[in-house]
Amino acid sequence: MSSFSKNTFSVLISLFVLFFAFSCASTTEEGATGVRRAQLSLISSEQMTADSIKSYEQTKLEAQKKGVLDKSPTQHQRLVTISKRLIPHTTVFRKDSLSWPWEVHVISSPDLNAYCMPGGKIIFYSGIIDKLNLTDGEIAAIMGHEIAHALREHSRERVSQEMARQGITQGGLAILVASGAIDAKYAQAASIGGSALGALLISLPNNRTQENEADTLGVELMARAGFNPAEALSLWRKMGSAGGAKPPEFLSTHPADTTRIKRIEEILPQVLPLYEATKK
Repeated sequence: MSSFSKNTFSVLISLFVLFFAFSCASTTEEGATGVRRAQLSLISSEQMTADSIKSYEQTKLEAQKKGVLDKSPTQHQRLVTISKRLIPHTTVFRKDSLSWPWEVHVISSPDLNAYCMPGGKIIFYSGIIDKLNLTDGEIAAIMGHEIAHALREHSRERVSQEMARQGITQGGLAILVASGAIDAKYAQAASIGGSALGALLISLPNNRTQENEADTLGVELMARAGFNPAEALSLWRKMGSAGGAKPPEFLSTHPADTTRIKRIEEILPQVLPLYEATKK
């Protein structure tokens, strides 16, 4: 290996070391299920929350103009009631969570979807409640899962991963071009190929890891709030029956339904005592 090639290799290694050096903290406490993993944070939590609040307000405004925001007061109140049981228990995982500007709304739409943005901004689409004929426990399973994403700051982590991936790809290509290892005219094609490979090797597996964490923490959260965690299984069976054709798990950001259900079954023995304790 030439001296310049050695230097190039050293710089590339340094880039990866810097990448992992930022992965130095977890956003949540472990709880009973032990969700704890170092996470990449290249953007501030405050910035993510501020941007999310702006986006949430825009979504509400557009829904109000269309007359689909909280169209059913009864359905909206049902969600608010469930959220009020779940939110106090978020402090098990984050002490600062009660200071978040929590908010819950429902948008009339046939979509099977729900989400919780950074800072505790929750949206449910009526389709997921109506089409799946959800029980309160199944709604709590969805809401707990989405709240878990916010507690773990998964959106912030994904943004950070993309920033790092692009930085490493572009930085590495610049070094390779400068070293003569790759012709500049092929750099763009290499960049596209690197991005696609990065999605398969980094982004997709990490997103599946985030989904597994949200399932785990969400099931614990619902159990602590007095919802039977076994209803998470009935929820995902309903979701599996309602879904159409899905890509192979290694090409998807979400675990296969069978993988998700198996994972929840494995953690039920850990969270059932928490649920039983609420009935005493």
